[in-house]
Amino acid sequence: MDLTIQDYIRPGKRAHLVGIGGVSMSPLAEVLHGAGVIVTGSDMHDSATAAHLRSLGIPVTIGHLPQSVEGAGCVIRTAAVHDDNPEIAAARAAGIPVFERAQAWGALMTHYKNALCVSGTHGKTTTTSMCTHIFLSAQRDPSVMIGGVLPALGCGHRVGKGDTIILESCEYCNSFLSFFPTVAVILNVEADHLDFFKDLEDIKHSFRRFAELVPADGWVVADRDDTHTMDALKGLDRRVVTFGLEEGDVHAANLTWVNGYGSFDVIADGEKFAHVDLSVPGVHNVRNALAACAAARCLNVPAFAVEEGLKAFHGAGRRFEKKGEYHGAMVYDDYAHHPDELHALLTTAKGLGYDRVVCAFQPHTYTRTAALFDQFVEELKLPDVTVLAEIYAAREQNTLGISSRDLAEKIPGAVYCATLPEVTAKLKELARPGDLLLTVGAGDIYLAGEALVAGK
Repeated sequence: MDLTIQDYIRPGKRAHLVGIGGVSMSPLAEVLHGAGVIVTGSDMHDSATAAHLRSLGIPVTIGHLPQSVEGAGCVIRTAAVHDDNPEIAAARAAGIPVFERAQAWGALMTHYKNALCVSGTHGKTTTTSMCTHIFLSAQRDPSVMIGGVLPALGCGHRVGKGDTIILESCEYCNSFLSFFPTVAVILNVEADHLDFFKDLEDIKHSFRRFAELVPADGWVVADRDDTHTMDALKGLDRRVVTFGLEEGDVHAANLTWVNGYGSFDVIADGEKFAHVDLSVPGVHNVRNALAACAAARCLNVPAFAVEEGLKAFHGAGRRFEKKGEYHGAMVYDDYAHHPDELHALLTTAKGLGYDRVVCAFQPHTYTRTAALFDQFVEELKLPDVTVLAEIYAAREQNTLGISSRDLAEKIPGAVYCATLPEVTAKLKELARPGDLLLTVGAGDIYLAGEALVAGK
């Protein structure tokens, strides 16, 4: 009989995590440790995260040494760790099963009555964070896994004792197909991660399979306004709750704006359910809030918790995050790395009343930049001034011979900077009182803004 990962994630069993310092591996280590699993781990570099794990009694080895896996019941790896890794090779040679990080999170979900999984091409971190605030306000003591830092938690995860786990659920490499959602939220479906998916139809098929993971007594929460989402769910034999700006099972009414922040009534099944005053700007966050509200209703969260939780949410780390001021200009950072995310960010920024919007953008991966090149050009024409940092490679090699300089040549007045110190110097030169300076991208572009604010 083949054993599944559930057989290995039990009190007293030992799991070794390769890449334990990663953004969703370190919380996994904490949650497993809290569940009574004996956890060890390794990472390429020492870090504050590794020190924190050691303080909990989780040994962390620096470097990938074959002997580190000896005695482990199973090995769990991050997506960045490949089969040629010495620890993975040693585990395979010793007959120790190797599982993916997403499989481990999936196995943990089965320990909870409710698994609220938030998916979508963009908006996942924000909406997962909104759901977390709502469930904390309802005193439901949730466990949480977010792909970013939520200030209310001081990190991106939480180990609770309640019956609900809330997880950001990523489609890349079909990670979310290892999950066991009881409530699956689909915010939107767009062409992205084309280094893995063949095309938009392939992506829609993946989200369809994600929705089909929900049991018959569970819920799928979907954006009625997004045609790709609704197309992916056509004929689905699950309970579907739709949300939308003006239509849907859950929608907004009496939407007004104060300095870019939405205030609205939430209408659910034809009746007023709650009144929401958001503390994050933009119409995209109204949609995110409606999705969080719809998901919370599926799990019988009262209206007061929705109202309190959403009002208390001021943004996740790297989601329109204030970094400080420089010469009278405000400096903010955002994780947007897809043209649709850029559009939402930049149209919101243009409506906030600043004299100028100066955007320093760092494209993320060569394949995404090439596949969505024309869309990036159009969105990067929106700021008053666009500064382009070189492409952040992430996991890729530049086999396409593409550069941010190619984007800059298509955008009137754009400036290309080969290095981050050059970005900081250019922002110093451009900054005027009344400006909004944005550092944007999923890589390390935020360092340019932090250096500016620190006066370096």
